[in-house]
Amino acid sequence: MALDKSMKVIHIPALVQLNGIGENDHWDEWKPAASKPWLVTVAGIMWSGVGLMLCHLAYGWLLPVNLQQAVLLRLVGVVLALIIYRFGFRPLAEKNIQRIGGLVGGKICLFAFQEWKSYPLVVVMVALGITLREYSPIPKPYLAILYIGIGGGLFVSSLHYYWNLRNYKDRSNTERRIQEKS
Repeated sequence: MALDKSMKVIHIPALVQLNGIGENDHWDEWKPAASKPWLVTVAGIMWSGVGLMLCHLAYGWLLPVNLQQAVLLRLVGVVLALIIYRFGFRPLAEKNIQRIGGLVGGKICLFAFQEWKSYPLVVVMVALGITLREYSPIPKPYLAILYIGIGGGLFVSSLHYYWNLRNYKDRSNTERRIQEKS
C-alpha cells in the first residue's frame, strides 16, 4: 500500500497509526515511563524475584526428603541452573540489556524492560509452571530439579542487569564532568 502525502504516520510503540487517528490521544499521560537505568533495574528485580521464588518452591519440596537425596537433587538442579544460565538466560539477558540501551527517548514505557514479543512466552511459562506444580504426576522432589535449574539460571542471569547499571552511572558521571567543564 502506497502512502500519499496527505497521510500522516505517527510512531507509537508497537503501533503505527495512519490519517492522524489517535493524534490527540492522551495515552502518554497514563503510560508508566522510566529512564533506561530504571528499565534495567526493573528487569533485574523481576528476573531475581522470579528466580528466587522458583528456588524457594523447590526448597520447600525438598524439605521432607532425606538429607542425602535432597543434597543430590539440589546438586543436579544447580548443574542444570548453570547450563540454563550459560546457554539460555545469559544470552537473553545480554540481548535485552543491549535492546534497552538502544531504545530512543529519555522516558520509555516501564513495560519495555522486556521485549514485547516475550510477554506471550512469559504467560506460557507461568501457565506451564502452574500446571506442573498442580497437576503433574512427577513427584515434587524431582520437579524441584527443574525449578532450581530455571530459578537459578534466572537469578544468576539477573546479576548481568545489576552489573550493567554501573555503565549508566559511569556515563552520567562523564556527562556531568563534561557539563562542568563547559
